[in-house]
Amino acid sequence: VQLQASGGGLVQPGGSLRLSCTASGLPLDSHGIGWFRHTPKKGREWVFCRSRMNRATFYADSVKGRFTFSGDNAKNSVYLQMNSLEPEDTAVYYCAATSRRARDCSDDDVYEYWGQGTQVTVSS
Repeated sequence: VQLQASGGGLVQPGGSLRLSCTASGLPLDSHGIGWFRHTPKKGREWVFCRSRMNRATFYADSVKGRFTFSGDNAKNSVYLQMNSLEPEDTAVYYCAATSRRARDCSDDDVYEYWGQGTQVTVSS
């Protein structure tokens, strides 16, 4: 099983990026999905999750209205469209997947599989 995250880069404030997460060895559509980010200052921070139990989706307040999750079953990939990026969004972003029917999909302990991370830098 492997998750491959990509799409990070350097963008100016107000700009956009789309992160991708492609899986091999597990069908993402039948798994719970999480996106997390990590900075040295804040550590790991939850950004988004889709529940394995009922496919409900949740966004962290800090990204709500700016980030949008989507998936492409044919490509076994999920995406995080990030708009109106702010310097505070600078982080290494990770995708994660789980087969567990957890009550709280924002809990990183729930996730069994993790991508390698992709750097997002928002700076002028």
